Amino acid sequence: MASNSMSSTSRSSNSSWTAKQDKKFEVALATYDKDTPDRWQNIARAVGGKSAEEVKRHYELLIRDVNDIESGRYPQARYHNTN
Repeated sequence: MASNSMSSTSRSSNSSWTAKQDKKFEVALATYDKDTPDRWQNIARAVGGKSAEEVKRHYELLIRDVNDIESGRYPQARYHNTN
């Protein structure tokens, strides 16, 4: 969740990503690698409705979540067979 120091506009748009925006974000990340000039502006333009700062923050949260999962901070999902 966003910190209280962020504006309410930034908080709401940062926390409300649609599935379509997330998919566009994923495609844009694959298109614009870390060496691309103006990477975050390009990704924001590809996603639509988000600023460069918002897409950068979304990326940072994604990386944090991946690192947490890989470090074992979250238990493996256990699926029950219903048959």
